[in-house]
Amino acid sequence: MAETEFDIIVYGATGYTGRLVVEYLNNHYGPRDDAPTWAMAGRTQEKLEAVRDEVGAPADTPLVVTNADDPADLEAMCARTKVVLTTVGPYQMYGDNLVAACVKTGTDYADLCGEPAWMAEKIAEHGEAAKVSGARICFSSGFDSIPFDLGVMMTQKAAKERFGQPSRKIRGRVRAMAGTFSGGTAASLTATMKAAAKNPGIINVLRNPFALAEGFDGPGQPTGMVPMYEADLDKWAAPFVMAPINTKNVHRTNFLLGHPYGKDFQYDEMMLTSPGEAGKKMADAAVEMMKNPFGAKPPKPGEGPSKEERENGFYDVLFVADGPDGENLHFGVKGKYDPGYGSTSRMITETGIALLHSDAEGGVGTPGAFLGEALVDRLQDHAEIQFAAEN
Repeated sequence: MAETEFDIIVYGATGYTGRLVVEYLNNHYGPRDDAPTWAMAGRTQEKLEAVRDEVGAPADTPLVVTNADDPADLEAMCARTKVVLTTVGPYQMYGDNLVAACVKTGTDYADLCGEPAWMAEKIAEHGEAAKVSGARICFSSGFDSIPFDLGVMMTQKAAKERFGQPSRKIRGRVRAMAGTFSGGTAASLTATMKAAAKNPGIINVLRNPFALAEGFDGPGQPTGMVPMYEADLDKWAAPFVMAPINTKNVHRTNFLLGHPYGKDFQYDEMMLTSPGEAGKKMADAAVEMMKNPFGAKPPKPGEGPSKEERENGFYDVLFVADGPDGENLHFGVKGKYDPGYGSTSRMITETGIALLHSDAEGGVGTPGAFLGEALVDRLQDHAEIQFAAEN
């Protein structure tokens, strides 16, 4: 990778999640000889200075004022760094010019996108050009979809060790989670629904589990949208709001790596409630919540959980892999901090640092396809996320 002024630029540093990324970088990768060099980017000098001071970053932290509407300005910014971390969403509204700039300049890119229709569009638009320029465009580098993408990858590694072959079917089950949504998440879903209303073809992308697999059409998949009692776990399972993007990223990683999970691989995600009638009622309520997951008054962009809520948050995901003789393997991914923001800010930062050390070829990919176990190791060592077989 060519020499640049910076290793990482945080684009959108003055936003809610952007300042969490800056805070994490400053606290964990402050002035050290082996630390990456980084800068904060945003629209106004004054806001950048305020966030720099608010998170306690050094007064000489580089600040890059960038006009998001000027492609030449974005290209100039990208040319100064090896990696751009962007928290500026909805990406279908604000991401086009930045992705194009990174592809043109050969700059690595990581975002927090959970907008599959936009991602499919960018894959088609920039996939070949990114391979030529060497840019690694790494979508979904936060809670959607790193714990799930890498969780399935590590579950399959355990399955191969246990069964001598990959599992043909894995269930992702959220056992527990404490956290809240921010305005950015709500805005992304709203933007996707508005786009689908104007372009019905987007609905087909949202429904297709292989929509990001560039023409590959795999086997039928469980929908994950109908509550069910899972006898082996003695719990009811209900729809999980992040499943539509996470499942697509899991299948894209499998596709990009040459189908190490098999071309007949099946995967679905749901959230577990409890046994008995109470669990069934909770599962039925989750179906209704899926129709309007943010309630009557969704949070506004720039809003999010308090520091106390972020620090008290957590998540616990179980992966159940079917073996060839009816045996199941259980694998867990457990993370500290609010999943969408406290943990996500760590995930995207560690993705950026892992990209600095990666020799993966350019293209439009996923954290799993580009970084794999190298990122798992970083997340376990630095971000308080644990990956472990349970039986």
